[in-house]
Amino acid sequence: MLSDSTSGTRAATLAEQIRRRIQAGRLRDGDLFMTEAQVAAEYGVSRNITREAVSQLQALGILESRKRKGLIVRLPNLFKLLSHSLPSLAGSEEHLNELAKLRYVLEVGAIVLAVANATPEQVERLGELAREYEESVRQKRGGAWADRVDLAFHGLILEMTGAALIVGMQQVLARFFEVAAREQPALYGNDQALDRQQREWLAVWQHHQIVAAIRDRDVGAGLAMMCLHFQVLLAPGKCKAER
Repeated sequence: MLSDSTSGTRAATLAEQIRRRIQAGRLRDGDLFMTEAQVAAEYGVSRNITREAVSQLQALGILESRKRKGLIVRLPNLFKLLSHSLPSLAGSEEHLNELAKLRYVLEVGAIVLAVANATPEQVERLGELAREYEESVRQKRGGAWADRVDLAFHGLILEMTGAALIVGMQQVLARFFEVAAREQPALYGNDQALDRQQREWLAVWQHHQIVAAIRDRDVGAGLAMMCLHFQVLLAPGKCKAER
């Protein structure tokens, strides 16, 4: 029997035990686990504690409750969980800085794989997106259209890595920062020495340089340019990559 004194702690302990049991048993998505009554009996806890533990695992996407069947094992959707969780961090400068570093590591690290693995078709499409982004700046359309093109540009670079987990993580973070940049620009860390138009044209140039680096299979140039491109996500002076 669980020995923790408070119901909240006991539920959390039970949830962790269930999670470990699912993992140890190598149960797959869609497999039947138990009913709540069976869980309560096996672990010697009340039905209330069981329901609370199951609710915690349902919130994480690990279990799903089915009427007349019991608890079904599910494969958690990491990106869905992140999408629901990240907005609550938008008001904290500390959290925003940590997430910015995470995105920076993903994007800069991915350029090595992108240079190595990009197909000619992907490189051509990346160039088209760079030109489309330039056109959005030239026509001063900006806003949602520019954001969509920029997200597609960086999403394609991540696709070039061939790693689905990296692609999904980048997309979640990129959308989060697009919203944060519009709603709280002070927290986002924009370079105050440049006005908006200057930043947009600088981004245009950087997009084209990134395309050229990938096309030329030049890892050094790709790393240096991606570092500069995402310098806005870091504290001033932290981006020192050079060819």
